[in-house]
Amino acid sequence: MEAGKVPNDILNKLIIGKINTFRKEVIMRPGIGEDCAAIEFDKYACVMSTDPITAAGKNAGRLAVHISCNDIASSGVEPLGMMVTILCPVGTTETELEQLMEQVCETAGQLNVEIIGGHTEVTPAVNKIILSTTCVGKVLKDKVISSAGAKPGDSVILTKCAGLEGTAIIADDFEDELSRYLDKNELQHAKSFINSISVVPEGVIAGGFGATSMHDITEGGVLGAAWEIAEASSTGITVNKDSIPIEPVTRRICDYFGINALRLISSGCMIITCQDGEGLVRLLKKNNIKASIIGLITDKNSGRILISKQEGTVVDIDAPGPDELYKVIK
Repeated sequence: MEAGKVPNDILNKLIIGKINTFRKEVIMRPGIGEDCAAIEFDKYACVMSTDPITAAGKNAGRLAVHISCNDIASSGVEPLGMMVTILCPVGTTETELEQLMEQVCETAGQLNVEIIGGHTEVTPAVNKIILSTTCVGKVLKDKVISSAGAKPGDSVILTKCAGLEGTAIIADDFEDELSRYLDKNELQHAKSFINSISVVPEGVIAGGFGATSMHDITEGGVLGAAWEIAEASSTGITVNKDSIPIEPVTRRICDYFGINALRLISSGCMIITCQDGEGLVRLLKKNNIKASIIGLITDKNSGRILISKQEGTVVDIDAPGPDELYKVIK
């Protein structure tokens, strides 16, 4: 298999399809495009999500916190606690471990998330530090939002701009190479996207507004997340390519490396479906969160399509494959 997420057909057949024990307390289970699980405790639900960091370098500690918290936020829940597993290769220095944990704790503090446990070891099984985080949150059980809740007629909303995380990772890890192509201000702007990776504010706001589904955009980019929302919800989706905001420096970096910004890992961006899309966009902007309506949820028979009036094209949105980032860091 190629680097990146396991293809969805294999995930269904070999992973999700092998699960054969089910408990009545579990009210949200694994599925394609589903970021979280939820367990019922009386009138509340404990919402949980877990994620590794494998493709980031210098900012791995920050990203490790954000990606799991973002998953929790996609259920409309504020994250409250996190467990961190750190696997270090033989030869890792105390300084490296300390710097990593400082990133983790600083980022968690910014989100008011407590580090509640974890595991740390040195092992010859890895050749670089690998982090895996598990985040938890609490919400009334009837307020949990699933990726599978989109309905035909819902607006499709994108927060911020496509490719944020991928841009930040590439700009940081390939700074020397890009400094011959981008000017200093462009490079610093691209690196600054690491400060926009959290989607906790928009997740909590959209959850309170009445979003029908949410999905933080990780590997596979905007188009991958759009496909996964439609797959989870058993719907179609029409995305307007011309309405998807992309930062100019993201376009330049993607052009340089020959990659597609719409298929680039995009933590910091969220896809939200909502009946009153314009109302939610106004509310998000009122809270200083950039948001755009980029499409519409349709019935399943209408397909999953990407349209562009500027280019005069209508193409199918395919299931997500390996993220474009792996073409750069291979």
